[in-house]
Amino acid sequence: MSRWQLRQSVGRAIAQMQTYVIKSLHLILSERIRKSWSNRRVHFLCLFAVGVILSTAITACGNASASKSDIKLRLVSFSVTKAAHDQIIPKFIQKWKKEHNQNVTFDTNYGGSGAQAAAVIGGLQEADIVHLALPLDVNKIQQAGLIKSNWETRAPRNGIVSRSVAAIVTREGNPKGINTWADLAKDGVKVIAADPKTSGIAIWQFLAFWGSVTQAGGDDATALDYVTKVYKNAPFLTKDAREASDLFFQRNEGDVLVNYENEVILAETNGPKLPYVVPPVNISIDNPVVVVDKNVDKHNTREVAQAFVDYLYSTEAQREFALLKYRPVNPTVTQEVASQYPKIETLFTAQDLGGWDILQKKFFGDGAIFDQVKAKSKA
Repeated sequence: MSRWQLRQSVGRAIAQMQTYVIKSLHLILSERIRKSWSNRRVHFLCLFAVGVILSTAITACGNASASKSDIKLRLVSFSVTKAAHDQIIPKFIQKWKKEHNQNVTFDTNYGGSGAQAAAVIGGLQEADIVHLALPLDVNKIQQAGLIKSNWETRAPRNGIVSRSVAAIVTREGNPKGINTWADLAKDGVKVIAADPKTSGIAIWQFLAFWGSVTQAGGDDATALDYVTKVYKNAPFLTKDAREASDLFFQRNEGDVLVNYENEVILAETNGPKLPYVVPPVNISIDNPVVVVDKNVDKHNTREVAQAFVDYLYSTEAQREFALLKYRPVNPTVTQEVASQYPKIETLFTAQDLGGWDILQKKFFGDGAIFDQVKAKSKA
């Protein structure tokens, strides 16, 4: 039960008490009663009326408190966060139950970030909360009118709740000698990559490829030539990061995989341990979380949805992210685990490449650079 519903219930209880008061006073002050009953009887009747009123108040308030109904949150997220959420959600449920005496259940859905954003916009997923692979996908939901503007300012860390970098994974013994970004463009290398039209990791991959050139002093023409060669080495594009990992680790497809650092480490627990490198020139892969305003208002879930978002930034939740090798955003946890990660010499961001509005138009809009690169790679 929401606070509004609770107030309504208490209001009805108060109205009920007022009715008892009026009736009792009428009875007590009745001329007939005052003339026929002794003072002692009147005193008794007063006490009886007060008792009824108090009993009604206690019962009404008790019912209002005890009648909190279960509440369901709909969480839509990108594919590789499932392992973290599976650990974090039960802790939040327990915490909320202890503090609010209310049961919370979660309806979760995982997939490629771009496809998830499209499903929320189209109404196929009525998410209360989205945890997506990149701010660009949240911006699309905002532009559709489901999220209020300036969402970045309504949460800690500009709305970024989990973070990673890119890692390059090779086959055992690294037979193709792949150690740097430049090596991905060599002849005879088969790259496993995802599709930026459906996958968040694919956008980060593309920006990592591009930035590995421009952030090291190269110009756009050099970057374009490089990424065109890389995508020529990718025979097909997967729909999301998890499919790319399964293809590489489970089905032994490809010579090299570029993926989230945390996803690469997680994949090792379910398959063979393969060599990987975290390039010293790398991109900060920032994953936002936000309440979907229109949907929480429709479902009357804003309070608990916002509480869950806030909880994701807590030390307890961020330690769960860190256990799965995300790079935490909570300063306390960051200090605790900093020594566990390879050092990045040049860590650039989407903002360093121009910001999301520019990047969308320049690279990922219809007919933009990625579409041109993809067309050339098929030629």
